[in-house]
Amino acid sequence: MNINQTFEKLQELRLHGFGQAYRHLYETGKASQFTVDELISHLVDAEYDDRYNRKLDRLLKAAALKQAASFEQIDFNATRGMDKTLLLRLQTCDWIRKKADLLITGPTGVGKSFVACALGHLACTHQLKVMYTTTNKLMDRLRYAKADGSYPREMTKILKQDLLILDDFGLKALDVQARTFLLEIIDDRHGTRSTIITSQLPVNQWYDIIGEPTIADAIMDRIVHGAYRLKLEGESMRKMRVKD
Repeated sequence: MNINQTFEKLQELRLHGFGQAYRHLYETGKASQFTVDELISHLVDAEYDDRYNRKLDRLLKAAALKQAASFEQIDFNATRGMDKTLLLRLQTCDWIRKKADLLITGPTGVGKSFVACALGHLACTHQLKVMYTTTNKLMDRLRYAKADGSYPREMTKILKQDLLILDDFGLKALDVQARTFLLEIIDDRHGTRSTIITSQLPVNQWYDIIGEPTIADAIMDRIVHGAYRLKLEGESMRKMRVKD
């Protein structure tokens, strides 16, 4: 069997990383520099890395993060009230595996969305499923889904996410339908999946945003108790960049 047939079979088997690495070693004549064990290890590593990178690309595309943020880019400036110890604990993503939640609050422009997206990106690198959305856009999407019959499918998709990022919660008060949607989402995910909620409003004002007391109590009881909290403060970073 000639080498081209081998490359074709690797392609058929979808061993793309293995095939590319093997072709490179063959064409450069470097294969002879390896022992058999080293060569196999190198090719297996190449296949693993290729599959990991392909999956990461799919996860990031599906997550649709608002910002291309990474954990390394987070500014731990003390004036922002950034809890570095907490964030370093969250960096492991164990909190997602343990189905915990995270509430990020603070005034506009201090980096709430950036931190949420950075943690979302980090979760993707750990091969976890992530969905980013603003709260208002999600509520609108669910209204349309309710009207066209795709609501169960949308809710199933939300439930399957290892991490749901609900950005900009509280920009407007929830109406009857929206608070029902939120209750179902939180109830379905509580203790089974993780959620990040960001808001300009402090947590003690969320009751007023949710509205109806019974539903507000049910939602808050599930998302507040046991959740990690990150409270940011300071002047808008966007304004600071404009000044500079």
